[in-house]
Amino acid sequence: MLQEGGCVFSKVFGIGLSGIDAYEVSVEVDVSDGLPAFVMVGVLAAEVKEAQDRVRTALRNGFTLRPQKVTVNLSPAGVRKSGTAFDLAIAAGVLGAYGVIDCTAFQDVVLLGELGLDGQVRPVRGVLSMVMEAKRCGKKICVVPQDNVREGQIIPGIQMIGIQCVKELPELLRKRSQKDRRGLTEILQESCESRQERYPIDFKEVQGQFLVRRATEVAVSGRHHILYIGSAGSGKTMIAERIPTILPSASIEEQLEISRIYSVCGMLSREHPLMRKRPFRSPHHSSSIQALAGGGKYPVPGELSLASGGVLFLDELPEFPRYAIEILREPLESRKIVISRVNGRYEFPADFILAAAMNPCPCGYYNHPDRPCLCSPGAVQKYMNRISGPLLDRIDIQIEIVPVPFEKISEQQPSEPSIAIRERVIKARAIQERRFAAYEGIYCNAQMNSKLLHQYAVPDASGLSILKTAMQRLCLSARAYDRILKVSRTIADLDNSEHIEVRHLAEAIQYRSLDRENWGM
Repeated sequence: MLQEGGCVFSKVFGIGLSGIDAYEVSVEVDVSDGLPAFVMVGVLAAEVKEAQDRVRTALRNGFTLRPQKVTVNLSPAGVRKSGTAFDLAIAAGVLGAYGVIDCTAFQDVVLLGELGLDGQVRPVRGVLSMVMEAKRCGKKICVVPQDNVREGQIIPGIQMIGIQCVKELPELLRKRSQKDRRGLTEILQESCESRQERYPIDFKEVQGQFLVRRATEVAVSGRHHILYIGSAGSGKTMIAERIPTILPSASIEEQLEISRIYSVCGMLSREHPLMRKRPFRSPHHSSSIQALAGGGKYPVPGELSLASGGVLFLDELPEFPRYAIEILREPLESRKIVISRVNGRYEFPADFILAAAMNPCPCGYYNHPDRPCLCSPGAVQKYMNRISGPLLDRIDIQIEIVPVPFEKISEQQPSEPSIAIRERVIKARAIQERRFAAYEGIYCNAQMNSKLLHQYAVPDASGLSILKTAMQRLCLSARAYDRILKVSRTIADLDNSEHIEVRHLAEAIQYRSLDRENWGM
């Protein structure tokens, strides 16, 4: 607190959000003589401007302060601030300027929280990202709403202090001496004990469909995107929903990244803030482009980012609006999505496995073994044209699902369970991680660029001959050529083979046989 004549100045620190990233904000408060007023500056969104009324009323219900002119500046002034997490920092700055608290003791402290009119401190979104930024800025203590404490404790190396009411601010720093030994290890242990990776569904419930099960295993092993094509009731959704049961467990870094995204969206559990399970998102085909990609006046993550680290399942793919489908192009290649606005550029992670499902035609019975298709060839082609060729090229595996005959459905013997498939997937992933250990940001076959393909996915002369024939007959693109090599590399890894053999290429080509030019042949 600085004092000059009739002016008193204080400074505390908060954290702002920009997308899923955070940045430090200095809250500067000046109290001077003159007509009573509460002025806030610093390029503020509407909810931040409204903080003056929330803070003023909350302080009036907890403290007796002389009416003066209060000026609050949120710096950096050139960055637009949004959200309600600045309320607590503003209140602390005002109390410091009035001399109620000593703000010099808050120089290594970050304050986060929304205030109610009664002075209660309410939880806010994005605490995980904010605490990470506070630690990066060298802060030692983070004061957060009591309901957000467990979420903040995930980040080690910074003390979390929970607060329930603004009246607690004068005595707040007394809690410095109370050692909080909780951190990521304890949170993770509790999460492991309370939320084991148990699923109510299993691949052993899927009767028959060996080829489809195999294609799904290959897709998960190399993080390839997959498209299921089949009539209604053939098991597309059933198989896709069981993909999470064969995914390897998320690493600590992946759990933190997934939790950070869900924290910004306000979707974390207060009791178990660390997300251990990989997400499975299945948006409806009526979802807007903002719901899928993210966006809004102040962009927040959408379904593509919420699925990052897990699976994005798009059922009835052709029923999605064309503009909504086409936004998948960039994320499928770069595994991120970029949203540009006048006030900034926002980058969200979108590192997911795409599992899509569709009928083969409008009536759903094209290529059905028992029921005739009622659609004309033109109607079938028009239906397929709802999905662009460039998007199909980006989907590594395209597999047709044939309905299971009665004899298979009625079998009492269960199929191979998810745990057995998962073990093979983990072994294949381990091979890929060792292979790409020297390449930053690359850890699976689906991420290989042209240079790595020439190094690790080179077929022999016989393989090249088969691949050439397939390219000519199926009219495949250059991108499809790369996809076939990536998938064949994954199949070889599942076979524990150092080299790509002819049978690996033949199987990979089989998964591209549903390209539009050859549909139904």
